[in-house]
Amino acid sequence: MALPASLQRNPLLGRWLGFVAPQTVEVRSGKVEIGQGILTALAQIVADELGVPLDSVRMRAANTAHSPDEAVTSGSMSVQESGAALRQVCTEVRMLFLQDMAQQWGLTPEVLRVQAGVAWAPDGRHTSYWDWAVQADALQRSAAGLSPASGEAMPLAAAGQSAPRSDLPDKIFGLPRYIQDLDLPGLLHGRIVRPASQGASLLEVDAGPATRASGVVTVLRDGSLLGVIADSVAQADAAHGQLVQAAQWHEVARLPAMQAMPSWLKQQPLDTSTVDHKPRVSAADVARTIKAAYSKPFIAHGSIAPSCALARWDGGQLNVWSHSQGIFNLRRDLALAFSLPEDAVVVQHVEGAGCYGHNAADDVAFDAAWLAHAVPGRPVRVQWSRSDELSWSPLGPAMAMELEADLDDAGQIIDWRHSVWSNGHSTRPGRAPTPALLGAAYLQNPFEAPLAINMPLASGGGAERNAIPGYDFEAWQITCHRVLNMPLRTSALRALGAVGNVFAAESFLDEIAHASGQDPAAFRLRYLGDQRARAVIERVLQLSNWAAWQPREGQGHGIGFARYKNTGAWCAVVAEIDAGQDIRVTRLCIAVDVGRVINPDGVINQIEGGALQALSWTLKEAVRFDDTRITSDAWEHYPILRFTEVPAVEVALIDSSERSLGAGEASLGPTAAAIGNAVFHALGVRVRDLPITAERIVAAMD
Repeated sequence: MALPASLQRNPLLGRWLGFVAPQTVEVRSGKVEIGQGILTALAQIVADELGVPLDSVRMRAANTAHSPDEAVTSGSMSVQESGAALRQVCTEVRMLFLQDMAQQWGLTPEVLRVQAGVAWAPDGRHTSYWDWAVQADALQRSAAGLSPASGEAMPLAAAGQSAPRSDLPDKIFGLPRYIQDLDLPGLLHGRIVRPASQGASLLEVDAGPATRASGVVTVLRDGSLLGVIADSVAQADAAHGQLVQAAQWHEVARLPAMQAMPSWLKQQPLDTSTVDHKPRVSAADVARTIKAAYSKPFIAHGSIAPSCALARWDGGQLNVWSHSQGIFNLRRDLALAFSLPEDAVVVQHVEGAGCYGHNAADDVAFDAAWLAHAVPGRPVRVQWSRSDELSWSPLGPAMAMELEADLDDAGQIIDWRHSVWSNGHSTRPGRAPTPALLGAAYLQNPFEAPLAINMPLASGGGAERNAIPGYDFEAWQITCHRVLNMPLRTSALRALGAVGNVFAAESFLDEIAHASGQDPAAFRLRYLGDQRARAVIERVLQLSNWAAWQPREGQGHGIGFARYKNTGAWCAVVAEIDAGQDIRVTRLCIAVDVGRVINPDGVINQIEGGALQALSWTLKEAVRFDDTRITSDAWEHYPILRFTEVPAVEVALIDSSERSLGAGEASLGPTAAAIGNAVFHALGVRVRDLPITAERIVAAMD
């Protein structure tokens, strides 16, 4: 059988797992824990396929020196990619174990059984994985695509059951677990002085007072990159403040007008691509054409804890501790930035408190490495400030969407056109000729900052993600305009272009349904032949009591649906809102099909989390800036959802025996659309630009 892609790239079985005393299976995945509970789900897969107790499985945090290279933990792909690879690895290890034991005992593998990691023969002879593993080269073999004969698969014990998250106890009891908690012997503390604004260059700085300050080890400058190392956090912060006051910058007003972003995007140089399905219909068949335009702003990651990293130089080797989603990609760019061979850089993953895509984790790793180079043998810890995080992290791109639909005499949609304008959605490290690390662009001999790209549509796309309709329209055309001017640095934010595109497409479909006097849910089902798509919509209608719902004045409900990336999980959301002085979401009902469910509680957690983040984006979040700098550099200026604003959330899982699909990003687009549609249902006005604020509602009424 064909090997899963991750296993093709990392075929050595011993790279993935080992049997260590006492009675422990050590598992190494290239995917990282970022609060999504993935290591628990992967441990459940391992336990089932090996036939060992779940509590005997220990998931080791990813490290570039010993883990398989599984690229980036993103796109809701961890269960699909690492889960499939580990399932195959464990199946082959179990089969090899039984084959070796059967050969030694003069039996056939079929008569042996595995129980709690021990192989038993009919006559009572037995041995364990751990005894077998001490044999030379037991796991030093490459995966061969072995598959058990019919009926030989291990019975499921862990998968499909809600298992306690292995990462939660430390977090619940406040024990050190996050990278912000990490302490190393001889630790020093660093801070970077960021430019006064985007694109500013450092003219001069009187570093004397900061250099002479108590506890300061050194002040460093290379071009427009300025930083300090001190014995304590407080001393580093104090010296940082002195340097901020002493630095003189050359600034340029270079940012476009924030309120005019949709039109600005459409006026820039573009890289345009088109995907279509069937030729456009004849004009003679078109009875009516409906058009609408939508937009979303730049959005910040808004992680609760700002980014942090530690670095230490040991001779010619650079060791980095990072909460990056892509430690191997980060290793490549650090090697580029410091002119090192890749094997001279070791990146150890440590969990961060909040990660929703390509935030500043990679940038702060460069900062720590750059500072640590001045103090060989001493680790340096760099913690970004809230202002740094909100002003300098990569942002989710602003987007403009235009949709058109041609209808025939019967009101049937016969042609659908969706156009999107956006910067690219990825400047992740490891994908460009120069390092995609913020500080590297400010050196005296700077590296050119890469322009954001879109991932190939076959991999889910970027700006055009989920622009292709999931409905059975006769003809459609999708046009993606990648904007080639990048005033603010953009990269991957949770779900990439899917949030903007699903909000636009599902709002537009709602508009067409209302314009033709049809129930929005029934209108969607009219164009869905996909039975799994129909099932999630029908289930959420049942869960929300859609048909019998009776609103009071100022209340409304709306529906949104999408299959994430058109290849992932199916998700439908019904939002109920109360439109008072502000829009308040009172209830979210969600139905989701992620195929075979590994950890039900984990899936529900991810669906809930995605929906609540989408709620925050839909009603509150937008990066604000003037012509020189980002001005939303504190929570007061970049509000996010508060605990008091969290609605009741109900999630229905539609389990199946089909292959497992990711859950982390499936609910974001449908939730944004459902809220927008509920606002229209409550108030009779359509707000097409995110976020949906009181000001925008009033403007729509006018």
